[in-house]
Amino acid sequence: MDALLDARARVLADLNSRGLATATVVSALEDAVSERGWWVSQWPEGSMYVAGLVAQDVQDALADTGQRWPLCVGCDEHSPLHILYISPDLGGPDPVWVCEETGDIVAPLGGL
Repeated sequence: MDALLDARARVLADLNSRGLATATVVSALEDAVSERGWWVSQWPEGSMYVAGLVAQDVQDALADTGQRWPLCVGCDEHSPLHILYISPDLGGPDPVWVCEETGDIVAPLGGL
Protein backbone atom coordinates (compact mmCIF):
# COMPACT_ATOMS: atom_id res chain seq x y z
CA MET A 1 0.00 0.00 0.00
CA ASP A 2 3.06 2.28 -0.09
CA ALA A 3 2.22 2.98 -3.73
CA LEU A 4 -1.19 4.32 -2.71
CA LEU A 5 0.30 6.57 -0.02
CA ASP A 6 2.83 7.85 -2.54
CA ALA A 7 0.07 8.45 -5.10
CA ARG A 8 -2.00 10.37 -2.57
CA ALA A 9 0.96 12.51 -1.50
CA ARG A 10 2.00 13.34 -5.06
CA VAL A 11 -1.49 14.27 -6.27
CA LEU A 12 -2.15 16.26 -3.09
CA ALA A 13 1.10 18.19 -3.65
CA ASP A 14 -0.01 19.10 -7.17
CA LEU A 15 -3.49 20.09 -6.00
CA ASN A 16 -1.91 22.22 -3.29
CA SER A 17 0.45 23.90 -5.75
CA ARG A 18 -2.55 25.15 -7.71
CA GLY A 19 -4.62 26.12 -4.66
CA LEU A 20 -7.17 23.35 -5.18
CA ALA A 21 -6.70 21.28 -2.02
CA THR A 22 -10.19 22.09 -0.76
CA ALA A 23 -12.22 19.67 1.34
CA THR A 24 -14.33 18.66 -1.65
CA VAL A 25 -11.36 18.04 -3.91
CA VAL A 26 -9.40 16.17 -1.23
CA SER A 27 -12.50 14.03 -0.73
CA ALA A 28 -12.40 13.20 -4.47
CA LEU A 29 -8.72 12.31 -4.04
CA GLU A 30 -9.53 10.03 -1.11
CA ASP A 31 -12.25 8.32 -3.18
CA ALA A 32 -9.79 7.77 -6.03
CA VAL A 33 -7.17 6.32 -3.68
CA SER A 34 -9.76 4.03 -2.11
CA GLU A 35 -10.98 2.76 -5.47
CA ARG A 36 -7.45 2.23 -6.72
CA GLY A 37 -6.68 0.35 -3.50
CA TRP A 38 -9.08 -2.34 -4.62
CA TRP A 39 -7.53 -2.25 -8.10
CA VAL A 40 -4.00 -2.73 -6.70
CA SER A 41 -5.20 -5.56 -4.45
CA GLN A 42 -6.43 -7.36 -7.57
CA TRP A 43 -3.31 -6.61 -9.64
CA PRO A 44 -0.30 -5.99 -7.35
CA GLU A 45 2.05 -5.74 -10.32
CA GLY A 46 0.08 -2.67 -11.38
CA SER A 47 1.15 -0.68 -8.33
CA MET A 48 3.77 1.14 -10.45
CA TYR A 49 0.90 2.69 -12.44
CA VAL A 50 -1.31 3.74 -9.56
CA ALA A 51 0.02 7.29 -8.99
CA GLY A 52 -0.72 8.42 -12.53
CA LEU A 53 -4.07 6.66 -12.50
CA VAL A 54 -5.09 8.39 -9.26
CA ALA A 55 -4.15 11.73 -10.83
CA GLN A 56 -6.28 10.91 -13.87
CA ASP A 57 -9.16 9.83 -11.61
CA VAL A 58 -9.03 13.16 -9.77
CA GLN A 59 -8.84 15.02 -13.08
CA ASP A 60 -11.96 13.16 -14.23
CA ALA A 61 -13.80 13.83 -10.96
CA LEU A 62 -13.02 17.55 -11.25
CA ALA A 63 -14.05 17.58 -14.91
CA ASP A 64 -17.41 16.10 -13.87
CA THR A 65 -17.94 19.22 -11.74
CA GLY A 66 -16.82 21.57 -14.51
CA GLN A 67 -13.32 22.20 -13.15
CA ARG A 68 -10.25 21.80 -15.33
CA TRP A 69 -7.09 20.78 -13.49
CA PRO A 70 -4.23 21.34 -13.74
CA LEU A 71 -4.24 24.29 -16.09
CA CYS A 72 -1.07 24.98 -18.02
CA VAL A 73 0.63 28.13 -16.77
CA GLY A 74 3.75 27.83 -18.89
CA CYS A 75 2.39 28.79 -22.28
CA ASP A 76 2.08 32.20 -23.84
CA GLU A 77 -0.63 34.39 -22.31
CA HIS A 78 -2.30 34.56 -25.72
CA SER A 79 -2.90 30.81 -25.75
CA PRO A 80 -6.37 29.69 -24.72
CA LEU A 81 -6.53 28.04 -21.31
CA HIS A 82 -5.68 24.39 -21.57
CA ILE A 83 -4.79 21.57 -19.23
CA LEU A 84 -1.93 19.27 -18.57
CA TYR A 85 -2.38 15.54 -18.85
CA ILE A 86 -0.59 12.54 -17.40
CA SER A 87 1.79 10.65 -19.63
CA PRO A 88 2.05 7.78 -20.26
CA ASP A 89 -1.66 7.14 -20.64
CA LEU A 90 -1.58 4.11 -18.35
CA GLY A 91 -0.16 6.34 -15.63
CA GLY A 92 3.29 4.98 -15.10
CA PRO A 93 5.76 3.88 -14.21
CA ASP A 94 7.14 7.45 -14.10
CA PRO A 95 4.14 9.73 -14.68
CA VAL A 96 4.70 13.27 -15.84
CA TRP A 97 2.42 16.23 -16.58
CA VAL A 98 2.45 17.14 -20.27
CA CYS A 99 1.05 20.29 -21.91
CA GLU A 100 -1.87 19.35 -24.17
CA GLU A 101 -0.96 22.16 -26.60
CA THR A 102 2.80 21.75 -27.01
CA GLY A 103 3.34 18.17 -25.88
CA ASP A 104 6.17 19.37 -23.64
CA ILE A 105 6.79 17.72 -20.28
CA VAL A 106 6.00 20.31 -17.62
CA ALA A 107 6.76 18.42 -14.39
CA PRO A 108 6.79 15.00 -12.82
CA LEU A 109 3.64 14.05 -10.95
CA GLY A 110 3.97 15.70 -7.54
CA GLY A 111 6.27 18.41 -8.89
CA LEU A 112 3.94 21.13 -10.18
